[in-house]
Amino acid sequence: MSTWKIDHIGKKPKLKSPILIEGLPGIGNVGKVTVDFLIDELKAKKMYEITSNAFPHSVFVNEDNLVELPKIEVFYKKFDGKKQDLILLGGDVQPVDEVSSYEFSEKVLDIAEQFRGKEIITLGGIGLAEIPKKPKVYCTGNTKKIIQKYKNGMVNNKLYGVVGPIVGVSGLLVGLATRRKMDAISFLAETYGHPMYLGIKGAIELLKVLDKELKLNISMKRLNKEIKEIESDLLYRTEQMSEISRQTALKKLKSKFGEGVDYIG
Repeated sequence: MSTWKIDHIGKKPKLKSPILIEGLPGIGNVGKVTVDFLIDELKAKKMYEITSNAFPHSVFVNEDNLVELPKIEVFYKKFDGKKQDLILLGGDVQPVDEVSSYEFSEKVLDIAEQFRGKEIITLGGIGLAEIPKKPKVYCTGNTKKIIQKYKNGMVNNKLYGVVGPIVGVSGLLVGLATRRKMDAISFLAETYGHPMYLGIKGAIELLKVLDKELKLNISMKRLNKEIKEIESDLLYRTEQMSEISRQTALKKLKSKFGEGVDYIG
């Protein structure tokens, strides 16, 4: 049975109808790179640290040669003069099995509800056989309304037939949000499907979409510089952990759906 330890950091903020954005390790770590950059660029403040026995059974060795358990973190960003604030969900890992993925996704939605959030955005990658020169961004959602809201020239909403099942938190949050009457959308950027590849180009395309739609005023020059600086650390911390999670999930999916399954959100 999964156990969840959710530690609150600092004082509980008052947020205005926040949009929750999720980006956890997956294909090319596209979602993780995107959210990690947003947390840094927006100087978001941490409010939760989540650890669990449902995460991969490994630890990191940090720069001080001490071990760290894998964790998922929740940050927030308050905006002056805007109708909606942000909750940002990022971390080292995803839960490794189906039951814990459902449990975790429900806990994330509990957090969104606690702050009266009505909208969820999840981020992920679509694994291709070759490195895309100009990655396309696709979207899918749980209502036509939210797809219409975010549909623009940068995003293709014709995702049917492009990917198989969207596995993991990126998919479940969108599906489970329906039960809570929350609008939810998933943005998926093309990237190279190799487990050692870091999908920087795909992350940049996702950031462009979020910047335009949420009016975040992100500096694209700073974006390129910052992403290079975090690249080596991301590779070290996520290659091993995300691959453990991914292979576990893929084995279970292939036993159910056959060998054609190759997408993890």
